[in-house]
Amino acid sequence: MIVNRNAADMTSRQKVLKAVYPILVWMNKITKKNREVISNNKTAPPVSFYSLKTVLNDGTMLDMTSLKGKKILLVNTASECGYTGQYEQLQKLYSQYNSQLVVIGFPANDFKEQEKGTNEEIASFCKKNYGVTFPLAEKSVVIKTADQNNIFQWLTDPAKNGWNSQAPTWNFCKYLVNENGTLIDFFASGVEPTGEEITNALK
Repeated sequence: MIVNRNAADMTSRQKVLKAVYPILVWMNKITKKNREVISNNKTAPPVSFYSLKTVLNDGTMLDMTSLKGKKILLVNTASECGYTGQYEQLQKLYSQYNSQLVVIGFPANDFKEQEKGTNEEIASFCKKNYGVTFPLAEKSVVIKTADQNNIFQWLTDPAKNGWNSQAPTWNFCKYLVNENGTLIDFFASGVEPTGEEITNALK
């Protein structure tokens, strides 16, 4: 018998990963693994963040100038990662702080091929399984290569952002840009979006 599975439906692997995510969070807290936080002393960027644009997964262009006055949390994401459950927390954060925060997901297949879907499949998966309404960029490369997404080029080049060279070490690393376009924090994958490290930075 042939079973047709909608691309938005979770695979068995994705269901298991979602179920074990709370255990992964607990283990990270105990071991302090993947919980690095790097903060900026408010160094102004040599290249304005607001000079950047990115293509969203529906093909439209997002000009960062349209986000002036809000904090922006930029996250490299994947659909088959142990941290994929963070989509739910990212949506909760986006909903709770909507008046002052924009969350943007950057799907990437840079780590162990954990994001194999098309832009359309990724968007459908995120909406159906995690209720995601925050913007998702088109699938791209976030690690330091010749093909690196221009937003992540800025986030990981001190000559552009003023201080940070830390590239994503795994899926769901998070970069926080303040209301004035200054990169102020890097949060490793194991830092939960609704954890105190990030919520305190939003206050």
